Amino acid sequence: MSVEFSFLLVQALSGLASASSLFIIASGLTLVFGVTRIVNFAHGSFYMLGAYVAVSIVPWLLQIERSPTLFFVGVLISACVVGVLGVVMEILLLRRIYKVPELFQLLATFGVVLMVQDAVLYFWGPLDIAGPRAPGLRHGVMILDQRFPAYELFLIAAGPVVLGLLWLLMHKTRFGILLRAATRDRDMVGALGVNQALLFTGTLFLGAFLAGLGGALQIPRVSASAQMDLSIITEAFVVTVIGGMGSIGGAFLAALLIGQLQAFGVLIFPKITLVLVFLLMALVLVVKPWGLLGRPESTAGHTALPEGIMQPRGFAAAEKLLLLLAVLAAASVPIFGDTYTIKVATEVLIFALAAFSLNFLVGNGGIVSFGHAAYFGLGAYASGLLVTKLGMPMEPALIAAPLAGGFFAALFGFFIVRLQGIYLAMLTLAFAQIAYAVCFQWVEVTGGDNGIVGVWPSTWAASRSAYHYIVLVAAMAGILALRHVIYAPFGASLRAARDSAQRAEAIGIDVRTHRWLGFTIAGAAAGLAGGLYAFSKGSIDPTLLGIPLSVDFLAMILLGGMQTVMGPVLGAAAFHSIKDIFMPLTDHWRFLLGASIIALVLIFPRGLGGAYAALRARFSGGAP
Repeated sequence: MSVEFSFLLVQALSGLASASSLFIIASGLTLVFGVTRIVNFAHGSFYMLGAYVAVSIVPWLLQIERSPTLFFVGVLISACVVGVLGVVMEILLLRRIYKVPELFQLLATFGVVLMVQDAVLYFWGPLDIAGPRAPGLRHGVMILDQRFPAYELFLIAAGPVVLGLLWLLMHKTRFGILLRAATRDRDMVGALGVNQALLFTGTLFLGAFLAGLGGALQIPRVSASAQMDLSIITEAFVVTVIGGMGSIGGAFLAALLIGQLQAFGVLIFPKITLVLVFLLMALVLVVKPWGLLGRPESTAGHTALPEGIMQPRGFAAAEKLLLLLAVLAAASVPIFGDTYTIKVATEVLIFALAAFSLNFLVGNGGIVSFGHAAYFGLGAYASGLLVTKLGMPMEPALIAAPLAGGFFAALFGFFIVRLQGIYLAMLTLAFAQIAYAVCFQWVEVTGGDNGIVGVWPSTWAASRSAYHYIVLVAAMAGILALRHVIYAPFGASLRAARDSAQRAEAIGIDVRTHRWLGFTIAGAAAGLAGGLYAFSKGSIDPTLLGIPLSVDFLAMILLGGMQTVMGPVLGAAAFHSIKDIFMPLTDHWRFLLGASIIALVLIFPRGLGGAYAALRARFSGGAP
């Protein structure tokens, strides 16, 4: 009995060490969001930079003397370096996007993620770098009859120490009091004469410092790698959302819950350990959308979505001609193009349908989804599993793709559409990560991270040319069907609910039902696109449900222009063509892609379609 108890005690201590580390990282994200309302996807990059800077600085200091003091001096120096980099990002980028919607902020900070990834590969190389062990903390401590690392005990103490220091900062200093005030109402703080720019800069330094500190403290435990950023940012988001966005105490409580859930979940539910965390996040958001210790979001300082699609109009004669030429060009690709060109053109059509379905939500319905790739991937898995596991031909498997996408969109959307703003977006992310985790861990069915191969079209459609025409017809049918819904009374009701839910309810529109049906329709269209993609590639894997693909879809609608009906189609063609053709020509394609996304947010927020609409209005004498 004592052996079992000692094992459980050590397991609980291991969960506390992980929770403490996670809190240090997530507290910075919580602070930054609470004050600036920025959804900082680059927070994981600061964590990664903290680890890389530490594995460069700490060994150099330990050459002078292998002492615990120099080790932790190196850790603090690394965190300060990362804090300065956070200030650089705030001055160069974030100051220009504080007033833009969360969607644009997410994309801009994701562009920073791509640039930092390339910078890390350039300066440190692609191989993982192991850090030094902490002097004086290399030994193990016997707890009952179990050996537990001394450094893990230090990490357990580090979290509460950071929590205490943050409490003192927030309650005993003028800067901290201003941070708390800005978390409640940042516009009122500005109206009282506080220098908001300086306050936000200080907040970004503190947030990046904490992320860098969390990364630097990990070097005795894990090697620095270029994959650290995306692996930690999702967990940091989960802690921030569960605890309550802007609540430091809530982040600490959430980190404790997640640390213990992971520590004991691997023993009780070994096959769904990844799912448990996101299930907890989804449950909290459904029951208490503002988190365990958070407060309902104030409308003060809140940035609404861009106006989106306003009054859809029919095609002008010149536009009909352009559309006809585009269809003819897509149809002629198999005649004049080589195999690679056909492949790219086929994928452009597939992603055009997926992007159009997302803009049906964002532009027409005002529902910002950070996890739209989930329905794309679930459609792909539905088709792939029917073909490979049940031996069905392509035709019924393709029919199953939109059914699967629509079913899961209806299931998740029932809970999602009950929320608003950033909490709605975070719940879409939570459900998407649940779907991703299931596909990743259900190895017996989905193949895990190896995925599934052998998802091939029927014999009559096996050639690239034949399948291209299938995709052309299916994508056009899906896009035109969604366009018809946008122009129909249902689409107008969605726009009314987007612009003012209270007014829409007052005139008899069932807003929640309309939003739920719109979410389902968009999921079905994305599922169809995923099914088409599965047969195009011949294989599927969990990356089809991942965050990077969801961000790609968001970038497509931003590039095309979410204020226009057909802009996302143009955006998908431009984005995927650039990414697939030009980016591989250089080893620094991530840096270029990230810089392009940032430039798009800052310089070209209305996209290609919006620019065309403005030019058309100018020459016709109307309003843009």
